[in-house]
Amino acid sequence: MKTLSRRQFLVDGTCLAASCAAAAALGPFTACVSGAWAQEDVSGTVFKGDGPKQLWKWSREGSAYRSLGGGQVVCLICPNHCALSPGDRSICRSKVNVDGRLYSLAYGNPCAVHIDPIEKKPLYHFAPRSKSFSLATAGCNFRCLNCQNWEISQAKPHEVQHRDLFPVEAAAAAKQAGCHSIAYTYSEPVTFYEYMLDTAQAARETGLRNVLISNGYINRGPLTDLCRVLDAANINLKAYSDAIYRKLNGGRLEPVLSTLKTLHDHGVHLEITNLVVPTYVDDEELVRRMCAWILRELGPDHPLHFLRFHPQYKLDRLPPTPVSTLVRFREMALAEGIRYVYVGNVPNHEGNHTYCHNCRKLLINRTGYFIREVHLNGNRCETCGTAVPGVWA
Repeated sequence: MKTLSRRQFLVDGTCLAASCAAAAALGPFTACVSGAWAQEDVSGTVFKGDGPKQLWKWSREGSAYRSLGGGQVVCLICPNHCALSPGDRSICRSKVNVDGRLYSLAYGNPCAVHIDPIEKKPLYHFAPRSKSFSLATAGCNFRCLNCQNWEISQAKPHEVQHRDLFPVEAAAAAKQAGCHSIAYTYSEPVTFYEYMLDTAQAARETGLRNVLISNGYINRGPLTDLCRVLDAANINLKAYSDAIYRKLNGGRLEPVLSTLKTLHDHGVHLEITNLVVPTYVDDEELVRRMCAWILRELGPDHPLHFLRFHPQYKLDRLPPTPVSTLVRFREMALAEGIRYVYVGNVPNHEGNHTYCHNCRKLLINRTGYFIREVHLNGNRCETCGTAVPGVWA
């Protein structure tokens, strides 16, 4: 297979007060705090008058919006609740108001298409060794200072090279490639919600599974509809702090916690990532609070991945996360009671392997995204017979 550069691959292939109140309920550390630091907010704003004069063939009417009168509409897909006058473009850059109706400009026009091992998502307890047909369009409803895919996430659909790949075609291509699933990933799938939902339905009809890799910033109604055709998800819980969400990502914590609970309640296989950004997220008390919430609201069986940060985008001045920090957080989470905790973005580290939570014997040996050994009988540990949570077929 030809090796492409990261850039080539990507090209080719309700209000502040309410949020603060919700954050305050999470505890003193996560509440809106006083001082200049807490006032910083990198959230995006609506692009006034930036919409196209005419729609293109990759447009579809939005699936969740409400008219406010006078030609204005409000998008109901995500907690940004963009209120758009005619000619305006949403924070995520993918929705526009044309003649008093909301349209998505990201439908059937992915700018990144690739076949990945499922372990890359990362999903370690879902169909190991399987391939996932992975796609993304331009746009994101966050403004993360540490974005890994800013070339597409912080772009408008017409600003990137893309290809025609409508839902039925995407499902057919995935099937032909021998993939087990379709993954909605790379940028932020919530911004191409209509395309994702229709593709997921087409995938289900052909026997494929659907995987969501997301920041989890989505309203409950659209997410509930998506859960009907969703098999697995990895949600990036950026930080257990509303203030850090505002400062680092331009979002809020509470909607993401709600997403995690909704996925759990609907029986979607769920794994959680936490990218440990130095000086922002590398706080032991923060990790303890996060683990306590996970155990209280979701239970001990959802895998948790602590990922190593590498200098990117607007945080290129920071150092990579020390591996020792990731190891310490993994040990803390295991001690708190989360049964499966991993170290990510550190190839060949033992924290990539899966160990039985009962007898601690090795179950899955991973080198990077590749599996070298599996010691499971179905969904049970070969040594002690303990059931291991996940989707192993």
